[in-house]
Amino acid sequence: MTKVFKFGGASVKDADSVRNVAKIIRQYAPEKLVVVVSAMGKTTNALEKVLTAWYENDERLSVYIQEVIAYHQEIISELFPERTNPVYFNTDMLFGEMEGHLSTPPSLNYDFDYDQLVCFGELISTTIISGYLANEGINCRLFDARELIRTDETWREGKVDWQSTQKLVESALSPFLESGDTSKKVALTQGFIGGTAKGATTTLGREGSDYTAAIFAHALNAAKMVVWKDVPGILNADPKFFENTFLLDHISYREAIELTYYGASVIHPKTIKPLQNKGITLCVKSFLNPDAPGTRIEPVSEDDDKTASIILKSDQTLLSFRVKDFSFIAENNLSDIFGALAQCGIRINMMQQSAISFSICFDQNNRKMDQLLRILGGKFDYRYNTGLQLITVRHYDQPTINKLLNGRPLLLEQRSRQTAQFVVKKTN
Repeated sequence: MTKVFKFGGASVKDADSVRNVAKIIRQYAPEKLVVVVSAMGKTTNALEKVLTAWYENDERLSVYIQEVIAYHQEIISELFPERTNPVYFNTDMLFGEMEGHLSTPPSLNYDFDYDQLVCFGELISTTIISGYLANEGINCRLFDARELIRTDETWREGKVDWQSTQKLVESALSPFLESGDTSKKVALTQGFIGGTAKGATTTLGREGSDYTAAIFAHALNAAKMVVWKDVPGILNADPKFFENTFLLDHISYREAIELTYYGASVIHPKTIKPLQNKGITLCVKSFLNPDAPGTRIEPVSEDDDKTASIILKSDQTLLSFRVKDFSFIAENNLSDIFGALAQCGIRINMMQQSAISFSICFDQNNRKMDQLLRILGGKFDYRYNTGLQLITVRHYDQPTINKLLNGRPLLLEQRSRQTAQFVVKKTN
C-alpha cells in the first residue's frame, strides 16, 4: 500500500538537506510513496516580505526578489554542477513567472495576491527536488498540487472540495503508482497549495503542508502518513522554552487534535481529521535520525493522560469588550462579536465572559485587529494588551502550574477537567 511522506522547510533548507531527504526516500523507495514537500527553509517568510514591498511600492522590492532567487540558485548550483541539467531551465521559468507577476500592480485583494505569489516557494522547491531525485536514479514524477487539490475561493484558507479532490488525486496518481513495477515509485508534489475550478491558486493555511499530506493520504487510502521533522517526535513541551522535555511515543487522534488546537506546532491543526476518517496511522519522525521510532498517532491510546503537556504561544493579544451602556453581554452582542471575528479571519485561542464584558486572546495581527475595531468600536468600549503569552497545560497538576507561573503577572485564567490556560505578561 501507498505511504505518504511530508518534508517541511527545515528538511530541505540547503543542498545537504536535499541530499538527506533523497537518502530517506531511497531507503523507503521499494514501497509506493507520495512525497509532499514545503518551500525551502524560510522562503515563505521571504515571499511574504516581497508581497509587503509590492503592496507598499517599496523600492527594495527588486532586492527582496533577488534574495529569493539567489538563495535557490545557490542550492541548485551545489546539487547540479552541470549547468546543462534541465532544472536550470525549469527554475528560471518559475523565477521569470514570479518576476512577471510582480511587474504588474497588485489586485488590492491582499489575500488573493498572497496565494498567487507565495505558492512559488513550493513550486520552486519541488522542481529542484524532482530534478535531484531523477539524478539519483529514483523513479519520481512531479505532480502539480494546484491541479489535484480542489478548493473554494477562500484565499489563504482554501476549503477543500473533498469529492472533486478524491477524483482528481485518484485519476492522476493511481495510474502512475499502480502501473508496471509498482515498487520504487515516488509521486512528488507540493504542500500548502491547491487550486480553484477557475484555475486560481489557493493556500490551505500557514504551515499547511501537513494538511496537504493528510488530504493525499485520505484520497489514496494510504497505509501510513509520516511527517519528517527536526525533532524526535511530539514532545510534551517545546525544548526551546522548557527543560527536561520528553517524547510522547504514542497518543490518540483525540489528544493530537487537542494539542494542535491549543497551538502545538509540530502538526498542523487540520491534519488529524482526514486521517481519523480513514483510520490512517500518523507518525512524526526525525529526518536527522530516521531510524528512531518517533511518535505514533492512532485511534486510541492509554497513554494520553499520563503526563502534562505544555504549549506556549507568544505574541498574543488580549482584547476585552464592554457594552457602552453597561448592560449585560447578551446573545445578540456575542453574535455581533463572533460575526466580526469571522469577517476578519481572527481565530480565538481563549475566551471568557463575565456579566458585562467578553474577553478574547488571539495571535497578534495589527491589520486584522484594526479591521475588527473599525467594525465593533461603535457599539462596544474596548481595551487590549499586546505582546502577551498564552500558556496551555493539558493534564495539568498544581505543582506544574506553580512552576510555570512562578509569580508572573496573570491577566486571565481558565480551567477545565483536562486543560488549564493562562494569559500572562512576557518576562525577560
